[in-house]
Amino acid sequence: MYTCAIVVAAGKGARLRSAVSKPLVRLGQKPVLLYSLQTLSECPRIKAVVVVANRSNRQAIKRMISAYGLSKVIGIVEGGERRQDSVISGLKALPKQCDYVFIHDAARPLIDTASLERLIKGVQKTGAAIPGVPVKSTIKEVQRSGGSGASRVIRTLDRGRLWEIQTPQAFKKSIIMKAYDSFGMIEVTDDSALVEKLGVPVSLIMGSYENMKITTPEDLCMAAALLKERNAR
Repeated sequence: MYTCAIVVAAGKGARLRSAVSKPLVRLGQKPVLLYSLQTLSECPRIKAVVVVANRSNRQAIKRMISAYGLSKVIGIVEGGERRQDSVISGLKALPKQCDYVFIHDAARPLIDTASLERLIKGVQKTGAAIPGVPVKSTIKEVQRSGGSGASRVIRTLDRGRLWEIQTPQAFKKSIIMKAYDSFGMIEVTDDSALVEKLGVPVSLIMGSYENMKITTPEDLCMAAALLKERNAR
């Protein structure tokens, strides 16, 4: 089983209101991107990592990888306009011998090795496995009004059936390549949505509530608190 990972770090992170791109924002003593790269590199099952950067942060990411001696990172490629365009760039850069691939967002720095192991077991069984956690809040479907009008609640969804999906998502390489070849032009928010369109069952494994996505300055503060608690443990 030759497993590789793609880390998507091409986002500019406008909502974070940072002078540097989101993957290079400091979290504790290190850039956000470095945390997931180190965790993936320390996983013995993962043999190679490809980073997808953008034109403005590519050289800085290259210097960071060199400074920290991340030898499993075999390439840094430039992404595209959409996240899925960046994933396609990463897929094309994978070594030919790769048969399973993890696709991860750099904005989720607090991944853990236990979740990676669960994903590896899941993807070996079904060819597609994603991590998630049950939602804690009440979720309502709303109809948005244009202009200054108030949005209207359509219905309250059954919270017991709703999960918040995370990354990394794991796939057999042939399956995710086929999904992108067939449906890559469709706008989606995660890779498994394209695999679902193929009719391939996607396994859901338990993720971690610590594996949060950093989008806003408030998220960065929360991640810093979680990191401090993890280090204390």
